[in-house]
Amino acid sequence: MHGRLSESSKGWTKELRSISGNDKEAKYDIREWSPDHEKMGKGVTLSNEEIVELRDLLNKLEL
Repeated sequence: MHGRLSESSKGWTKELRSISGNDKEAKYDIREWSPDHEKMGKGVTLSNEEIVELRDLLNKLEL
């Protein structure tokens, strides 16, 4: 899974990505990427349980 959340005026994109490897459970990563995807900013990595909790919290917001 891969999705763009926003783009800055300099072309960097904030993205949510599903990452997995070595037959381990997927984790979810949110961070900024340069236009060529050669550089990345600091981000946060969430487990499946944390992403579900985040989803539930977001669903409770009145937007």
